[in-house]
Amino acid sequence: MPQLVAHDMTQHIARINYMVPVIFGFGTRALLTHELAAVNALNPFIVSDRGVVGAGLLEKITPYLPKRFDVFLDTELNPTEAAACRGALAYRDGRHDCILGLGGGAAMDLAKAIAILVHNPAPLWHYSNRYSSPKPYHDIPPLWLLPTTAGTGSEVGRSAVIVFDNGIKAGIRCPDITKAAICDPDLSLSLPPRMTAATGLDAISHAIETFCSPTINPPADAIAADALQRLLTYLPIAVADGSDRVARWHCLMGSMQAALAFQKGLGAVHAMAHSLGALGFHHGSLNAILLPHVLRMNESSLGCKWGALSALCAGDDTPYGLDIIDNRSASDEHVGLPDPADRVEALNEQLGLPRRLSELGVDYKDLESISNASVQDQANRSNPKTMSALDYLKILKQAY
Repeated sequence: MPQLVAHDMTQHIARINYMVPVIFGFGTRALLTHELAAVNALNPFIVSDRGVVGAGLLEKITPYLPKRFDVFLDTELNPTEAAACRGALAYRDGRHDCILGLGGGAAMDLAKAIAILVHNPAPLWHYSNRYSSPKPYHDIPPLWLLPTTAGTGSEVGRSAVIVFDNGIKAGIRCPDITKAAICDPDLSLSLPPRMTAATGLDAISHAIETFCSPTINPPADAIAADALQRLLTYLPIAVADGSDRVARWHCLMGSMQAALAFQKGLGAVHAMAHSLGALGFHHGSLNAILLPHVLRMNESSLGCKWGALSALCAGDDTPYGLDIIDNRSASDEHVGLPDPADRVEALNEQLGLPRRLSELGVDYKDLESISNASVQDQANRSNPKTMSALDYLKILKQAY
């Protein structure tokens, strides 16, 4: 059993903020009626996409909405600043009084961005965490988020990730603008197997990267660890049988938990995925391909966390949280447990996900520019190993 070890008590743990109320469970979408009535919202603006509407998921929430509402479907695979501007204009023109984000991470992030622009001037870039001095925003309309995938965790995430007009994919820090996340696993039952797998690997990458982040935050580590074991157990079941309600419940819970740990920061997987996502590639599929390569690159910088991660990948119930802040080498007690990178690769293969960036259509000539952009990404700052552009290029070539 790991022993409690001494560490530098002068270090501060990360500030702990979980600011989004969560309403979780089958049928919780029915509570929309009460939520809207509580703020006298009579004309919702629904941000979604054509796939969600085509799957009949809008119909699952309309019984709980006022008779008057509009639906905005300009959500791209990676949501854009231009779409957010169009959405904010449509909101004002329709004299709406609240926003609902219904869909995966793209729709929910776009809903957040639209909410910011309704009463705050463009360009949206001026509110980004990559802008030299991000501007404050104010007067956000009531916003609810309803995830239909178990992947991004955007419903509780502290940012909206957008492809800006300048071509950069980055976040807008907005941890407190969502009135509630309504997490109803019913809304994920119709998600196809391939998308279930890809979004699930997105959630797994969140759990692993936040757990591995060097930021000291034991509560977030515990949440990320629970999310990882939950997802490793139930994601294959949900992919094999999308109607399995137990598996869908646990996958949505794991996705939400992994996003609660975002405040620890992410890492090199997301630094590259953001840069590649700006070119139009699916975020979860990118994370699935890149995660094993980043794990191998980071292994020497993880100390005892590597062994703890191995135990989590094995489903080991041994307490993991007592020694991971002591960044020494992993102990012999973890010998024989799964290699985390191998475990992720095996899961990708089991779920039928692509294993190479070339399979997604990434152009080899773009790898150098992607590696340079990855160094500038916010997620690079919280990677366990200090990464150079050459380190990123090495991983991208390995993953190509």
